Amino acid sequence: MGTFVLAKQTDGQFYWKLNAANGETLCVIEGYTTKQNAINGIESCQRNAQDAEIDGQTTD
Repeated sequence: MGTFVLAKQTDGQFYWKLNAANGETLCVIEGYTTKQNAINGIESCQRNAQDAEIDGQTTD
């Protein structure tokens, strides 16, 4: 099971990342000014990505 990791940068901004079960970082989302906004971002991702499909926009 993947894990959302919430952290604070040295500049005071919050970010979160999604790690795979093996610990590999799948994505990093940065730039939240408050911890609550970062938590809201995680919760939004959890809600909206459950049934997400791949939108292949490449030409090959």
